[in-house]
Amino acid sequence: MNASESVTQISRSPSRIVVVDDEQDMRASISQWLSLSGFTPETYASAEEALAVVGPDFPGIVVTDIRMPGMDGMAFLKRLMGMDASLPVILITGHGDVPMAVEAMRLGAFDFLEKPFDPERMTDLARNALKARSLALENRALRHELADGTTIMRRLVGNSAEMVRLREDILDFGQADGHVLIDGETGTGKTLVAHALHAVGPRAGKRFVSVSCFGLDDDQLAARLFGPVETGGLPLTEEARGGTLCLEDVEALSPALQGRLLSFINAQATPPETRIVAVCNAHRPGNSLEDILRPDLYYRMAAMKLTLPPLRNRGEDILALFKSYAEDYAEEYGCPAPDLSAQDAAYLLQAPWPGNIRQLISIAEQAVLQNRRGSGSVVSLVMAENEASGGALTTEGKPLKDYVEAFERTLIDNTMRRHKGSIVAVMEELCLPRRTLNEKMAKYGLSRGDYV
Repeated sequence: MNASESVTQISRSPSRIVVVDDEQDMRASISQWLSLSGFTPETYASAEEALAVVGPDFPGIVVTDIRMPGMDGMAFLKRLMGMDASLPVILITGHGDVPMAVEAMRLGAFDFLEKPFDPERMTDLARNALKARSLALENRALRHELADGTTIMRRLVGNSAEMVRLREDILDFGQADGHVLIDGETGTGKTLVAHALHAVGPRAGKRFVSVSCFGLDDDQLAARLFGPVETGGLPLTEEARGGTLCLEDVEALSPALQGRLLSFINAQATPPETRIVAVCNAHRPGNSLEDILRPDLYYRMAAMKLTLPPLRNRGEDILALFKSYAEDYAEEYGCPAPDLSAQDAAYLLQAPWPGNIRQLISIAEQAVLQNRRGSGSVVSLVMAENEASGGALTTEGKPLKDYVEAFERTLIDNTMRRHKGSIVAVMEELCLPRRTLNEKMAKYGLSRGDYV
């Protein structure tokens, strides 16, 4: 998998839900409700049929009845867990099957629903399971791509002061042995940074084990982290020995589990055999991370803390990132990447980007598809995204030189592209002497070789 493929795969969240039940009415009912809830259900009358479409990297989850002719739900679960232990499986049970469902959860099932079940409960479970699947596939894609630290550091695109400092901190922290806390808004690339910390340090050849603390109850999560593991495997703290254990959604840990994690950290020798990298993906409204985590755990972890900058504060990085993602999607869809106008660049710089890089990736893909159809504009996409998110365009906090430089860079980039790297033609069109053009191209990181 190359970098372009990995970026594309990671940016798309799993949405498919395989529904398996031998009763046609139940299949139809579940499918209808999931469709109304915004999911993409696929129905199958037997486990054997479903196994034909569910593979180790299936981009979704499975919802299955337990009592079925032929291969029942328990046998189906064992086949799925043997194929991909991180695949979330939700079981549908009758009243008498609850003990069996509890046993199935010990074998790796995500959760179960007892008939008759509340459709809203099913929606919540499906949403949580898809989030867990997204994280598992993202980590898997990153592991395939990251053969060394150099590769992943190239993924941390940007020349803003914030990104330069972040890369320096990653290199420094990566060589250290202490535990790390990663904070920042959603979509800023915290999981990528966690992988980078592991990849650039002496633990790079060891295991990188990741788990989301969200969506599991205390007993399930405690067993996965600290044991005993009913399936006979190792607890994650042991599985990651010598390497890194990444705790995604660390803010979801209950106070009791925070206490157990602190005890585990304190019991380790120096340097620790298992390094903990804790990733905070959401803050409760009005609370800081210090308010969410118990103080002794927070201060134990925050000795090395990385706070990722929001996209809106990264200036011209926004344009470089947009160009990179647009070129990736243009290659995937077999069409030209859209040229940014000066107005497009200004709108990209002004947007508040509540979804950060993930939102920018979405805009880049939509822009490529619009360009393929010959309709729409980047401006209209950004305006629509901001209206949908309740944001407002603003120039607050952005100096005039940012917009002047963005305009200059975009104008030179577009002109070089149009003239296929002909310096003489660009000089004539923009009325610039060669020395001035060379200085500006060097300033903005533009190279003639990229356009020839």
